[in-house]
Amino acid sequence: MPLEDAPRYPFVDAPGPGQIFEVAPGIFWARIPLPFQLNHVNVYLIQDDEGWAIVDTGIAHDDAKAAWEALLSGPLAGWTITKVIITHYHPDHIGLAGWLCERFNVPLLTSQASYLSCINLALDPGALEARPYRDFYVQHGLTEEMASIVSTQGHAYQRMVAPLPLTFRRLVAGDHLLLGGRRFDVLSGDGHAPEQIMLFSPQDHILLAADQVIAKITPNISVWAIEPDGDPLGLYLRSLHALMSSLPADTLVLPGHQLPFIGLHHRCSELISHHQHRCALITDACRSKFMTLAELLPVLFPRPLDPHQRGFAFSETHAHVNRMVAEKILVWRYHDNLRQVAAAPTGCGQFK
Repeated sequence: MPLEDAPRYPFVDAPGPGQIFEVAPGIFWARIPLPFQLNHVNVYLIQDDEGWAIVDTGIAHDDAKAAWEALLSGPLAGWTITKVIITHYHPDHIGLAGWLCERFNVPLLTSQASYLSCINLALDPGALEARPYRDFYVQHGLTEEMASIVSTQGHAYQRMVAPLPLTFRRLVAGDHLLLGGRRFDVLSGDGHAPEQIMLFSPQDHILLAADQVIAKITPNISVWAIEPDGDPLGLYLRSLHALMSSLPADTLVLPGHQLPFIGLHHRCSELISHHQHRCALITDACRSKFMTLAELLPVLFPRPLDPHQRGFAFSETHAHVNRMVAEKILVWRYHDNLRQVAAAPTGCGQFK
């Protein structure tokens, strides 16, 4: 897209610990620390009729709670909290939802998929350690040791969620949410997380985009053993096209991580091109032979990976392969107890 459409950043600096920035009248931005390489999550406070609604919370971790305590005793002192809105079920977004809802005796608003997914993980965070799931990874070329690591990774992270309220209010795409005098259209994205909630103010051209569109990183798009033939990349690309076709280019994007920006269409196009390029790399590697997902890992991730990174890289590679299988660009076969993929006969499919 034209260079003049490239993202612009109206806020050069992010709020520090215990700080809030007003990004639009009645909308404030804060950051909650994360103990990971991506060391923060953005949270927002939106003026409501009788107080303020919180959007996303951070993980259930002492540092995150301390950050909230600094906010609540500092710039938010005396503010009335009316509700907690959660964009999706990943612990860095929903982790302290129950803690905040209980503290302020307010309702939780989120999608049904987010609520039920979080409840399911809380009930049995080790479920994916079952033998059939480990076999899934072995069949795609991982060693038994690596399959065990991939199938068990992330369980400590999944436990970083305070108990959720026993009830919630469901947000559904097409709803309108009134917060104070501002109407938000409820949008739903997919691919990164099922039924990820986004809020768009048509009056102000403001989009709370969660992790669907981030300025300089691509959200994780992965296939997991519980849904081996899923097409999360197809769902994600569909969501990006929908945002480009339905929202104005001058929208102020308030993402779940990194800086707010203006340039939604340009960034969506970049993300689509990024995934098209990665699919092309896999297609080229599979033109002359069948390959397992494990063999395709270095095609997309040539740098050395630690076991944690390798697990996510495997699942991302699988997402790209499943997208091309759905488009009939690649085909699966089962050979010598391994699942392998190769390019389909010329002309069978086309990436969309």
